[in-house]
Amino acid sequence: MNLISQLAKDRKFDVICVGTALIDHLSIADLSTVAELGLAAGTMTLIDDETATRARATLGAAKLVSGGTVANTAAGIASFTGRPAFVGAVARDEFGERYAHDLRSAGVHPMLTEITDGDGRSATGACYVMVTPDQERTMATHLGVSGQLRVEHLSKDLLADCAVCYFDGYLLDFPGADEIVQSLIASAKTHGTALALGLADPFVVDRHREALIGLLPDISLLFSNHDEILSLGECGDIYKAAERFRHQDMAVVVTRSELGAVVIWEEGMVQIDAVPVEQVVDVTGAGDLFASGMLYGCVREGDYRIGAELGALAASEVISHLGARPEHSLLELARGAGILS
Repeated sequence: MNLISQLAKDRKFDVICVGTALIDHLSIADLSTVAELGLAAGTMTLIDDETATRARATLGAAKLVSGGTVANTAAGIASFTGRPAFVGAVARDEFGERYAHDLRSAGVHPMLTEITDGDGRSATGACYVMVTPDQERTMATHLGVSGQLRVEHLSKDLLADCAVCYFDGYLLDFPGADEIVQSLIASAKTHGTALALGLADPFVVDRHREALIGLLPDISLLFSNHDEILSLGECGDIYKAAERFRHQDMAVVVTRSELGAVVIWEEGMVQIDAVPVEQVVDVTGAGDLFASGMLYGCVREGDYRIGAELGALAASEVISHLGARPEHSLLELARGAGILS
C-alpha cells in the first residue's frame, strides 16, 4: 500500500489500464430481444460479424459512447483527478478517432495502436449493450481490431511510468493474450510496478480459470464480484474463495451489489456499505467504476477503506444514469461525502 503511494509521487501516471477499446451501442431492450439474439442475459458474449449485423438491425437506434471495461475505469480515475493512461487498439476509422478524442476529453492519456487490416476485421471494436427492465445489462462484443493488440505494440518499459497496471479477464480473450500478460508481468517486476487484475465476468472465469489462477502470485489487487470469486474458487462462500487465493502481497476486493463490498488482505478486512441511489437506471460499468475508486484510493491515499468508499461512491454515480462512464465529477462527489478533502 505505502509502496504504491510512494511510487505514484515519482511516476507520470497513477494507473496504466490495458484492455479492449470499444464503442458502446447502448439501448433499452427486453429479455425476449436478448434471447432472440442468442445471448445469455446479464453476461458478456463475444460475437461474430453476422451476429453484430443482426444486433444492429434488431436494436435499431442506439446511444453511442466510448467504452471498454478498463477504459471506463481509467475515465473514473481521471474524474477523481488521478493520472490514468489507456493502452488498446483501434482502427483508422471514424470510431477510432472518436475513441481517442473521448479518452482525452475524459482526462485519460491515450496509448492507442492504430491497426488498418487483419483477418478482414478492420473496424474499431463495438459492444452492443442491452439494458433490460431489471436494470441489468447484457453485452454482445464484436472485438474488431481491439482484439488484435499484440505484445509487439507494447514498449518493454511501458510500466516504468506508472504505480499500477490494471487489466481484466477480457484481455485473455485476445489471441495474443499470453504474450501480452507475460510482458506486463516482466515489465512490472523490472520497474517495481504493482499489478491489478479484474475477473470481469463469471463466463470469463469459466473460460480462463487456470490462466487466471496462474496469474495471482504476481497480482497485488484482485477485483471480483460475488459470482466471479465463487466461480474462481469453485465454492459457495466468498470468504473461503478469497482466502484460497489471497497471498501476503495481495488484497482481494469483492463487490456485492446492494450489499456493498469487502476487501480482504493479510492484516485485516474492510466491509463497506453500498451508497444508496434514488433510482437504479443501468448497472453497466458499476464494477469498472468501483475499481476506479479503489485504485485511486490505493495510489493517492494509500488506504483500502478509503479506496472502497470511493469505489462505492463511483459505482453509485454510474448506475444512476445510462452509460458506463461518470457524468459528474467524482472528486466533487467524494468531497461532498466527506471522503476526500
